[in-house]
Amino acid sequence: MPVLENCEPKRVFHYFEEICKIPHGSGNTKQISDYLVKFAEDHGLKYVQDEMNNVIIYKAGTPGYENSPTVIVQGHMDMVCEKRPDVYHDFTKDGLNLSVKDGYVTANGTTLGGDDGIAVAYGLALLDSTDIPHPPLEVLFTVDEEIGLLGAVGLDCSALKGRRFINLDSEAEGSLWISCAGGLSGISHIPVQRVEGEGDKVQVRICGLMGGHSGAEINKNRANANKLMGRFLYGLKKKADYAIISLAGGQKDNAITRDCTVEFLTDAAEEVKAYAKELQEQLREEYAGSDENITIEVAEEGTACAQILHPTSQEKIVFYLQNILFGIQKMSGTIAGLVESSSNIGILHLDEDELFASSSVRSSVDAACKALSDKLEYLTEFLGGEYEIQGAYPAWEYRKESPLRDKMVVIFEEMYGHKPEVVAIHAGLECGLFYKKMEGLDCVSLGPDMKDIHTSEEVLSIASTERVWNYLVKVLENLKD
Repeated sequence: MPVLENCEPKRVFHYFEEICKIPHGSGNTKQISDYLVKFAEDHGLKYVQDEMNNVIIYKAGTPGYENSPTVIVQGHMDMVCEKRPDVYHDFTKDGLNLSVKDGYVTANGTTLGGDDGIAVAYGLALLDSTDIPHPPLEVLFTVDEEIGLLGAVGLDCSALKGRRFINLDSEAEGSLWISCAGGLSGISHIPVQRVEGEGDKVQVRICGLMGGHSGAEINKNRANANKLMGRFLYGLKKKADYAIISLAGGQKDNAITRDCTVEFLTDAAEEVKAYAKELQEQLREEYAGSDENITIEVAEEGTACAQILHPTSQEKIVFYLQNILFGIQKMSGTIAGLVESSSNIGILHLDEDELFASSSVRSSVDAACKALSDKLEYLTEFLGGEYEIQGAYPAWEYRKESPLRDKMVVIFEEMYGHKPEVVAIHAGLECGLFYKKMEGLDCVSLGPDMKDIHTSEEVLSIASTERVWNYLVKVLENLKD
């Protein structure tokens, strides 16, 4: 029996549950893209599927709307794949294990992919509808948004005729997003040398952190396990000798890292345990109220021979972790409460001959984004490494005159008796790319309430999903002219 069959709106949740059966992590979108194509074919709708797996499905306007200006409805089909350490789940093969609790949909122990699966579900429900008045629709589903907006970057926008654009990648009901930060992934490759070593092998794991989206949650004073590991290793230098074997933390640079593990050889396991306990107490006090379950676990693994870092290489790695940027770098001077610039060291792993590290850099000011990237580059090169930029995307600039925004504000107030929040955000959206590529684009982003996206605690509000659907339907009904 479908888990979501009693959730309203039924067609939206039907399609949401259907796509949750299909693996659709970033970089693994062929299957869900083909599902969308089959949907179009089954419904007799014209479509385009490009080489990247982006899909556009076209639907004519309903009676009386045939000649209305076309509206683009857009979301991305890929999701961030994160899970709790104790959960076995193969995101390349397995569908999600959904449940409903206290008015929310969640996936048990994994990310839900409400970001942005709910946009796909909204889009399919619109395309499937027979009783919703609407202008001609171009429903656009992009790929690989979560790893650099790659689908939007590669899309041939000549296939789109509309200039009124509704993006469905927001996580806050009652807010209309009208501007966002640009960003990039700054990747460091720092060479290391190894030597043979022997001693007592110890594993230290920093875990229990809240994590979260590196844009939406960067202002919530949550800790980053990779940065805490740098602090631990630096502090441990003053307590005991050790030689690093392995180091790894995080899987996505746009997720605040929740877990980082180091293995090393040492003859001072008791000193390691004592310092771990001391630092854990300090960190829980520092992060009280925002990330107070930080845990530092120490496990002894017996005597071992291993390839360890040469002391000079180890010094470089600890220096890098202590100095790599994390968190808010600057607040906006023009928009109250808006994070202007930030950086998140989201991926870290020590390979045989190099440390690989990837940071998500964001800013609503392009020059500031470059300046942060330059800092990462300088730090990397100072340590003898190489630096590269991947997935750069532009900021979505605020548009002073927006008929679409103005109309959506009026409709919202008529429906709910108060104005929506009209806000700029720090998270990155594909709107900036489309705004640059499509002259005259008038764009607004909205969506239902979600919590803890990009984490295994992600939830989607059922009631909010219904309200946002009703609002979206009413907006389309009012875009006749």
